[in-house]
Amino acid sequence: MKKLIILCSLTACLFLAACSSQAEEQKNQPKEITVAAAASLTDAVEEAAPLFEEATGTKVNTTFGSSGKLAKQIEHGAPVDLFLSADGMWVDELEEKELADTETRTNFAANRIVLITPKGQSKEDALTFKSLNKVPGEQTIAIGNPDSVPAGSYTKQALEKIQLWKDLKDRLVYASDVRQVLAYVESGEAAYGFVYASDAEISDNIQVVEQVDKNLHNPITYPGILISKSRTKDQAEAFLSFLKEDQGQDILRKYGFEVEG
Repeated sequence: MKKLIILCSLTACLFLAACSSQAEEQKNQPKEITVAAAASLTDAVEEAAPLFEEATGTKVNTTFGSSGKLAKQIEHGAPVDLFLSADGMWVDELEEKELADTETRTNFAANRIVLITPKGQSKEDALTFKSLNKVPGEQTIAIGNPDSVPAGSYTKQALEKIQLWKDLKDRLVYASDVRQVLAYVESGEAAYGFVYASDAEISDNIQVVEQVDKNLHNPITYPGILISKSRTKDQAEAFLSFLKEDQGQDILRKYGFEVEG
């Protein structure tokens, strides 16, 4: 009986030691976070991520796309720790479904919608925002799909406000995200396109015709929020804070975003 008790005690000790060792091993493993970010944030986040990694030791994995598409992926269980959206609507939806931590929500940047054409077209010959209904029959206008791409939604709001949406509907080419709109115009596939000022900033193959009056659409703000199922919330929140600090704001400003200060 005594041998059995000793054997059980040894087994228990070995089990506890193994658990302790495993916990310590997990503790010492490099932390990783997955950030789902709006396509318009691609360049800024790709520059910020390695700087954050170097400063904290936390690896940042990224995925980019339209805010609507990313939000739907999160709803379907995609392993995301931090969502960086190009508008508040998709964040609202995640909050309503209790998939994101409301108390962590914060805006970190803003933007503007601009009308662009391929590089080389005379600005004098280019149509203005309010005269797009005069686009020649063979030409098209690219915008993000308003149902899932915030830039497309803002564009639709503005066109409706000046009563051109119905006139232009048959001339529009829908893109899956704002970077695809940029590609359409860069290649000449579309004669005009609506993108963010930050997207226009990174391309040498387009030119800005004009900024769309910001009073014609909802404010363009970029909210970030932690996802409820995240297992690395401290690290994800630290990256969101990094984007709001001086170094992160400088990067965003460099790529054409509007920031505080």
